[in-house]
Amino acid sequence: MQATHLLLEEPIRMASILEPSRPTFFPAMTKIVGTLGPKSRTVEVISGCLKAGMSVARFDFSWGDADYHQETLENLKKAVKATTKLCAVMLDTEGPELQVVNKSEKEIVLKADASVILTPNQDKDASSELLPINFNGLAKSVKKGDVIAISQYLFTGSEATTVSLEVSDLEGDDVVCVIRNDATLNGSLFTLHLAHIRVDLPTLTDADKEVISTWGVRNNIDFLSLSYTRHAEDIRHARDFLSKLGDLRQTQIFAKIENIEGLTHFDEILREADGVIVSRGSLGLDLPPEKVFLFQKAAVYKCNMAGKPAVVTRVVDSMTNNLRPTRAEATDVANAILDGADAILLGAETLRGLYPVETISIVGKICAEAEKVFNQDLYFKKTVKYVGEPMSHLESIASSAVRAAIKVKASVIICFTSSGRAARLIAKYRPTMPVLSVVIPRLKTNQLRWSFTGAFEARQSLIVRGLFPMLADPRHPAESTNATNESVLKVALDHGKASGIIKSHDRVVVCQKVGDASVVKIIELED
Repeated sequence: MQATHLLLEEPIRMASILEPSRPTFFPAMTKIVGTLGPKSRTVEVISGCLKAGMSVARFDFSWGDADYHQETLENLKKAVKATTKLCAVMLDTEGPELQVVNKSEKEIVLKADASVILTPNQDKDASSELLPINFNGLAKSVKKGDVIAISQYLFTGSEATTVSLEVSDLEGDDVVCVIRNDATLNGSLFTLHLAHIRVDLPTLTDADKEVISTWGVRNNIDFLSLSYTRHAEDIRHARDFLSKLGDLRQTQIFAKIENIEGLTHFDEILREADGVIVSRGSLGLDLPPEKVFLFQKAAVYKCNMAGKPAVVTRVVDSMTNNLRPTRAEATDVANAILDGADAILLGAETLRGLYPVETISIVGKICAEAEKVFNQDLYFKKTVKYVGEPMSHLESIASSAVRAAIKVKASVIICFTSSGRAARLIAKYRPTMPVLSVVIPRLKTNQLRWSFTGAFEARQSLIVRGLFPMLADPRHPAESTNATNESVLKVALDHGKASGIIKSHDRVVVCQKVGDASVVKIIELED
């Protein structure tokens, strides 16, 4: 994989470090995906998360049932209404995730050099000597000397709760292991990770299909996070399944890269997926620690050049229990932004963390500071060079709009779009100013009823860096007249003024279709 080096914009003045961070209408151009759960499911807390900068709510189905997640989602809807902050919904599949089941939820103390048996018999109680698991094919998948990791990250956010086991013997369906480090496991479920070993389970399991076809369809999910994506075929299979569910044809599929197999097939996976989640938690167990940063940089670069969102995970684990991130974590968040990440995904930090709102707020502030020194000029040149010539019509318009906006120091780019593609292409070139994506609804029918498109397209821009959606009045059709265009533009400008991102005498770049032509124009506002 080819890595890239995006340097900081020079020169960084030391004085700027001492300047206080200024609050803005958009906390950051980078988006934040928050996982909702026990500590973040009330209307009050979710409202706080939305105000702090969360734009995508993630529902992780590797734990909790559909009823539990539905209650949380109903509270999210109330919070969206109360705050008037738009939020997209992401369903994260369980996938072929192996788990240790601790029905009694008693504390399990594991000591280094002692033995422990992994058994598929879930009727037995978990203890320091025996750990029941949810997979009966483990003994056929491993051999002596293989390393198995058991982790509680989802529930605690702490690496300290990871125990490493080495397979010492196989007894029927049971796997006997030697414990390599002291660890104490608390709770009902722990994830079991096999380094460099393929588990013979489908990426989209029957349980996942059941959840998607019921909970997913009922709630018109915007994104499907496909856990343990290993091949491009996994994406094609998931897309084929979604296409048969009617309303979910438009749901975007994000490939979650969690192991060596997914990394090996990264290029073909990226071609099929709508975006990528760099799952550093699981991947960090499959890869040597010194290789994780290389994968992040290469994967984010490839996503950037393809114009597909790159989401980075596992950045501020310590905030699960603390009000401040470590210095290393704060630097890590900033470096993900300098690499070109579109979004930061928070897991345990918001799911079970003590400070979900504060975590989102601090991560947003770090992103905003990194964006100020992101070398947009170098990034723009690299992207144009990568795309090459001749450019497609849309690519040419998008890059021209960004170049014009930067040359005239525009405060915002306004893009009229119906599919969202034009706005995403503009965001691909990482303008330094926000892109207001004005989604023009289109009328469609299935012979039984008429409906408008637009809501999906608007919400799906909430994971793209720098893109902020507005849904135009559906009474303005896509084939709009010039007068209608002007009235929609006025609404967009008024929204920008009310948001504080557009002021008197500012310049605004507008990208829109007029008849068969695409037009980029510069507007200078009066008082």
